[in-house]
Parts: sequence; structure tokens; C-alpha cells
Amino acid sequence: MFFHLYQYLHAHGIEIPGMNMMRYISFRAGMAVLTSLIIAVLFGKKIIKFLRQKQLGEQVRDLGLDGQKQKEGTPTMGGLIIILATLIPVVLFTRLSNIYIILLIVTVIWMGCIGFIDDYLKKIKKNKDGLSGVLKVIGQLGLGAIVATTMYFHSDVTVKRKYSDASTGNRQNVEQNFMPQEKLVVSTVPFFKNNEFDYSKILFWMDEDQARENAWLVFIPIVTFIIIAVSNGANITDGIDGLAAGTSVVILLTLALFAYISGNIIFSDYLNIMFLPNMGETTIFALALVGAVIGFFWYNTFPAQVFMGDTGSLMLGGVIAVLAVILRKELMIPVLCGIFLAENLSVMLQVVVFKYRKRRFGLEFAQKNRLFLMSPLHHHYQKLGYHESKIVNRMIIIGVLLAIICLITLKVR
Repeated sequence: MFFHLYQYLHAHGIEIPGMNMMRYISFRAGMAVLTSLIIAVLFGKKIIKFLRQKQLGEQVRDLGLDGQKQKEGTPTMGGLIIILATLIPVVLFTRLSNIYIILLIVTVIWMGCIGFIDDYLKKIKKNKDGLSGVLKVIGQLGLGAIVATTMYFHSDVTVKRKYSDASTGNRQNVEQNFMPQEKLVVSTVPFFKNNEFDYSKILFWMDEDQARENAWLVFIPIVTFIIIAVSNGANITDGIDGLAAGTSVVILLTLALFAYISGNIIFSDYLNIMFLPNMGETTIFALALVGAVIGFFWYNTFPAQVFMGDTGSLMLGGVIAVLAVILRKELMIPVLCGIFLAENLSVMLQVVVFKYRKRRFGLEFAQKNRLFLMSPLHHHYQKLGYHESKIVNRMIIIGVLLAIICLITLKVR
């Protein structure tokens, strides 16, 4: 909103001191993260009080974990804090006509609504199962279809690739070293020299032009799968105080840096990576979400005063997935979101191994010889006697290491 106001005033020759700062993505990003953090911290307490008054507390099943029953009654649906604190600065400081910002706003509202309905059914309607898994997946499929079709068909979604290694100086000279805008469905492959993967290559039985025309046949299902996997991974990770919030901040900061670099033609030229026009605005969105999650983290650290619930966790996972897709970094997700992946795999492996051992050796043997003491993975470490804070801190440290590995891929190929 402020950027559009600046454009209007500038076009009419009206100068307001300091308004020129709205031209700079770095300034607007800084203002966005500051605003979101302040909103989350200041209004978080009021939202928590409201949730407590409405008796929207967590009903904790006794899983035999230390300190678990003490969390009984802790307000949930705290994801509302994150959503509110994100959308306000995004509306204030981004270019709302930017297609990537529109996609990200749709993602926040879409996934937030799915999570809210699930929490609503559990807490208000007292339906312990909440929204059925089938309906959740249908909702995620819908978002995946919207994001993928927009990425493939929208005219503002473009890629520029460097074709010259000539020495460059100013921005005008750098632009001469990039091909005209192309319609490509590509992603970054980490650690490979020519680190671009063209989705049309999957359709190897077609000729090149035909494969390019039909690349959406593989792109849409892959994007949809990524959104489902990452959003559910974030949801599963949200099992102990601060874990989902802390690991998400690390991931979002990394994606914000990728967005800034990919949207800046000078940095793209220097690092020899794809230049994504109009991508710089997503830096503002990513940092606004970072500020909101850190503000929520203020109340979510052990012992938590509020839980984000599915309202927050499904939304966070969905936004991370969509950010990675629009940045052409979705193939980095197994590394960047390694904590989410480990949590997801721990649940799947637990079920598969239990069923196999039950069929092979009987129920009693399977119950006594589980792969993990409890899944998801964070509960396994709780069963081993690790305190919640230690598990969270160490997983955040691992998340930082994984983020550094992803950043290294900018130069190491």
C-alpha cells in the first residue's frame, strides 16, 4: 500500500520526506519484519487471552511423556497470531499487483482456513478427529493446482538465463548478458554445474517442442505433492514447544535470502544463477512471516503459553512449499526442510515396520520391538529422556546446518 502511495505521489510531483525509501526492497523488508514482530508480540497476548476465554485449550492424550499433562488447557489456534502479523505488513509494504505476492497471500489464507476448520471442529464441535484427512488433501490439491497452473501459464512468471560470461559493470551492461524472458518450467538442482532441471525432460518420449508444451502434465502433480508433503511435515513437527516455529524461521530466512539474490540481476549475474524478474518482492513477504513467527515464538517457547495448532502449522508448511516452488528451489526441499522430512519419515517408517513385524512375528513382538520408542521423531527423543528444550535447540541447530548447505550450493557445483 505504501509503495503504491509513493508511486501515486511521485507521478503527481508530490514529495514527502522519507517517502522515497519505499523504492527500496531492503527498506520495505526491514519495515515489514519489524512491523510483524511488533504486531505478534503486542497483540499475541490479547489473542491468547481471547482463546483462553473461549476455552480453546489443548486436550492432551496421555502418551507417558514427562510434563505432558501440564500442557492440558493451553490455548491452541495460535496460528491466528502468525496470520494476522504477516498479512498486515504484507499489505502495507509490498507491491500488491505482484503475482508472487498474490500467490503467497492466497496460500496463507487458503491453508490457514483448512487448519482453522480442523481446529474449529476439534475445539468447538468437540470432534476429536477434526477435518478428515481426505478433505485436507483435497484442499491441498486445490492450492497445488492454483499455484502450479499460475506458475506455468501466467505471463508475469518468467525466467532469464545468463548466456555471456563477459565482464560486466553497471546494471545496464549486466542485462545484456541475460537472454530475453523465456517461458521455462525449471528448478535448481543443488551441487551440479549446470544446475537447472527442465521438467519437460521427464517427457522424454516426446519431441522437444511437444514436451515443452505439455510440461504442465508433470509440473502440476509435482508441485501439488510438494505442498502436501511440506505442509503435513510442518504439521507433524508441531509436537513440542517451539519446534515448528524455530525450524520454520531458519527455513524462511534462507528462502528470503534466495528471493533477494534471485530477484537482483547483479547478484544473479555474479553467482551465475537464474534471474527471476519481480521476485524481490517475495523477500518482503518472507521476512514479514519471519517476524510474525518470531513474535509467536515469544509465547511458544517452553513452557508454551499458546500452541499454533493446525491453523498455523499447515499454513507455515504450505507457504514454505509455495515459496520454494516460485523460487525454483523445490528440489532443495529435502535438504532445507530436512527436519520436516525426518519427522515425516519417522511416522511412515514406524507404521511400515510395525505392520511388517506384526505380520511376520505377531502383535506382541511388534509392540515390544518398535523402530522408534514413539513417533514422530521428537517424541522418540523425549522417551529417551531428553528435555523438550534440548530437542528443540538441537533440531534448530541441525536446521541451520542444512540451511548453510543449501546456501553453499550457490557457488559449489
